[in-house]
Amino acid sequence: MHQGNQTIISEFILLGLSKHAEQQKVLFVLFLGMYLVTMVGNGLIILVIVLDSYLHTPMYLFLANLSFADMSSISASVPKMLMNIHTKSQSISYESCITQMYLCIVFVVIDNFLLGVMAYDRFVAICHPLNYTTIMQSRICALLTVIPWVLSNVVALTHTLLLIQLIFCDSNILPHFLCDLAPLLKLSCSDTVVNELVLFVVGLPVFAFPFALILFSYIHIIRAVLRISSREGKWKAFSTCGSHLTVVLLFYGTIIGVYFFPSSTHPDDTDKIGAVLFTVMTPMMNPFIYSLRNKDMKSALRKLISRKWFLPSMPW
Repeated sequence: MHQGNQTIISEFILLGLSKHAEQQKVLFVLFLGMYLVTMVGNGLIILVIVLDSYLHTPMYLFLANLSFADMSSISASVPKMLMNIHTKSQSISYESCITQMYLCIVFVVIDNFLLGVMAYDRFVAICHPLNYTTIMQSRICALLTVIPWVLSNVVALTHTLLLIQLIFCDSNILPHFLCDLAPLLKLSCSDTVVNELVLFVVGLPVFAFPFALILFSYIHIIRAVLRISSREGKWKAFSTCGSHLTVVLLFYGTIIGVYFFPSSTHPDDTDKIGAVLFTVMTPMMNPFIYSLRNKDMKSALRKLISRKWFLPSMPW
C-alpha cells in the first residue's frame, strides 16, 4: 500500500533460522519433533494433575498453568514456521505478525510471573508448613493464578499499541523465525525511542519483581532447610523445590539477555538463539524436569500409563 511518498507494509518476510535450502528439511523435522514432544509432555502434566486428586494442591495448580502457557507459547510460533518451510513461503501478514508478537510477549511474561508465584508457594510450604493451608487458601490461589494472566496481557497490549503506531516503510524482511518485538523495532522507519524506553521501564519491574520474589523465597528456604537437623529432612525439603529451581535457572538464563535490554544492543543471531531457547527449548524441557525430579508426578504418571483410570477392573 502507498501513502503519500511512503510504502506501507502489508506483510513481512520471515527469513527463518537458516538461509540454506538444504537445511530446511532438517529444521522442519527437528522443530516438528520438539513441538510434538512439548505438546504431549505438557499435555500429560495437565491431564495427570486434573485426574489425580492427590495433585489438587496450589503447587500443581500453578504447574498446570505453566504447562498450558508453555503449550500456548510454542503454538504461537512453531506451527507458522513449519508451514512456511513446508510451503516454501516466508510471508506473514501484518495482522498475523502483530498477533504473534502479542502472544509471544504474553506467554513469556506469564511464565515469569508463574515462576515467582511457585517460588512463593514453596516458601510458604517449607518455612510456614503449619499455616500453609490457611495462607494458600482457594481464594488466594485463584488470585495468584488470575493476576499473572491479567498483568501479562496488559504488558503485551502496551507494547502492541505502541508498535502499531510505528510506520514500516520499504523494508519488510525480518531476520527471524517469528515476529518478535526487538527485530520489529529495528525494522521500523519511525522513531522508536518511546518504544525502547517503555520496553526497559516496563521490562524492569516485570522481571525484577518475580525475580526478587524468587530470590527472597529461596534465601528463606535455604535458611529454614539448614536448620533441619537430619540429613533426610534436609533432602526431603530441598527435593520439593528442586524441579522449580531448575526451571528458574533455565528460564532466567536465556530470557534476561533477550528481553531485558533495548533491541539495538542485540545482534540478530542472539535474538534468534534466545527466542529458540525460551519459546521452544524451555517449554520442551519443563515436562522432563518436573516428571523426572518430582516423586509425586512420577507416581501419577505411572498410574496414567498403567491405565488404572481408564480400564475397568478385570475379574480374576
